[in-house]
Amino acid sequence: MLSTEAMRGEKRAVAQNSLYAAIGITVLKFFVGITTGSLGILSEAAHSGLDLIAAAITLMSVRVSDKPADADHQYGHGKVENFSAFIETGLLLLTCVWIVYEAIKRLFFHHVEIEPSVAAFVVMFISIVVDVWRSRRLKRIADKWDSQALHADALHFSTDVWSSSVVILGLAVVMLGRKLGLGWLADADPIAALMVACVVVYVSWRLARQTIDALLDAAPSGVRARIIDAVRSVEGVLEVDRARIRRAGNRYFADLEIGMHRNVTFQKSEQLGQRVTEAVHRVLPDADVVVHSVPRARGEENIFERIRAVAARDNFNVHDISVQDLAGRLHVEQHLELDERLSLKDAHDRVTVLETEIRREVPEISSILTHIESEPATIEAGSEIARDRRLEKTVRRVAAQVSEVVDVHEIVVKKVRDKLYLSCHCTLPDTLALSRVHDIQTELEIRLKQEAPELFRVLIHPEPATDNRR
Repeated sequence: MLSTEAMRGEKRAVAQNSLYAAIGITVLKFFVGITTGSLGILSEAAHSGLDLIAAAITLMSVRVSDKPADADHQYGHGKVENFSAFIETGLLLLTCVWIVYEAIKRLFFHHVEIEPSVAAFVVMFISIVVDVWRSRRLKRIADKWDSQALHADALHFSTDVWSSSVVILGLAVVMLGRKLGLGWLADADPIAALMVACVVVYVSWRLARQTIDALLDAAPSGVRARIIDAVRSVEGVLEVDRARIRRAGNRYFADLEIGMHRNVTFQKSEQLGQRVTEAVHRVLPDADVVVHSVPRARGEENIFERIRAVAARDNFNVHDISVQDLAGRLHVEQHLELDERLSLKDAHDRVTVLETEIRREVPEISSILTHIESEPATIEAGSEIARDRRLEKTVRRVAAQVSEVVDVHEIVVKKVRDKLYLSCHCTLPDTLALSRVHDIQTELEIRLKQEAPELFRVLIHPEPATDNRR
């Protein structure tokens, strides 16, 4: 908040000072230009008059552009600065038309005698000093807060230094011509005015390119390529389908569409989007970034990933997928959890639709068998049995029959809706493959239910041996 207020204060202060300076310089130039009859000074006065209008427009634009976004201007008011710079361009071009017209008229049709005076030189030197001061100050604040309107003013006034120098040169040549009796040197003044016009055209062209690019949402040179490279380096991004960058005032907006693996969860995609935003901020630190993620299939997807992708698309979570190759024909078995409140008919219909879609997208599958499980939707009330030594002995005896089991501990028995639930922690070697761990769990569950048929469900939590060292 403090930074925003400081930005607004500095931008408005420098714009106001520039306006006051423009008023003083314009009045002085018009007065001296009329008294001396110098077209060079009058052209500079006209130039300064437009500078005055430009300074007023700049002050207005920095006041408006710093307003926060609202319901009618969702991207903020920064474009006002770009529009202000565009108006300055038009004013400069109008100045050129008038200067060129008067210079040609004086050179070929209506010669005007001018009276160079000390006052003329003093005013032009004062103008140069003031223009140097305000252009540097404007540029410093413009660079600090990245303000295009102030940049335009700074560029504008820096070229005034050169145009004023040309006018001084023209007046000096006229005076020299009079002393030496060389009448043709009197044309130096309108020629100097034409040189001023050339400077103004050059400035106008530079401003025009900048402002038109900003108003047409042209991306800064090279920035789009740098952003794409930065985003592509983010782990999990498969491709960058679209990258659009626009600028409004001193604020950038980046809109990206990225491809990510279609099995990525919604939560994971949000995390990936945040990393993409951070990558963009490394190129454009204060950019407003919008990331749109699109699911993509990787070329090296295996059959398990393809099955999960189809299920995830329909918001199903399948697990315990098993694929058997029998005589060249693939048979799939999978477990699917559905809301326990569904009827069997509704659940079966959903499974049928899922299996049909899997077969269509993975045509090499010959058959699919889905084990339907109920996904709990209610919290069950139960009681914990403090100790059941008989079941504990049974668990330890069964576990001892499996060579890889180091020990079993934290054996807990619960009773829920008159059904017994048993859980325990099982220590296994650190290097044991997860597929073997799953086989051991399944084997222990089967044996325990055989030894203790009263058990409704058995849950075994595997732990690596290093976690249980004392």
